[in-house]
Amino acid sequence: MDLKITNCNNFFKVKGNLNKSNVNIFMNEFNNIFETVSDLTISIMDIESMDKHGVEAISKLHNEALVKNKRFSIVGYGCKELYDHFKTEVAA
Repeated sequence: MDLKITNCNNFFKVKGNLNKSNVNIFMNEFNNIFETVSDLTISIMDIESMDKHGVEAISKLHNEALVKNKRFSIVGYGCKELYDHFKTEVAA
């Protein structure tokens, strides 16, 4: 399934596969997002699969939110790889 991103206010739903072939679409959608919003929520419930490039893209958003002191939330039981990434980052 292709990647589909929908939004209402500051809540974005990501659906499909987030991988190397379409991570640029994801990054373009959220490019400089924290210049216009103070909080951002992304639902990953409908993500079918995510490779390391998708995990890195969401991780970059997280880091940007931290640097700019913005609120960033990820909701849903989307992807084990993403959960493992943040779990290891907290442990380190």
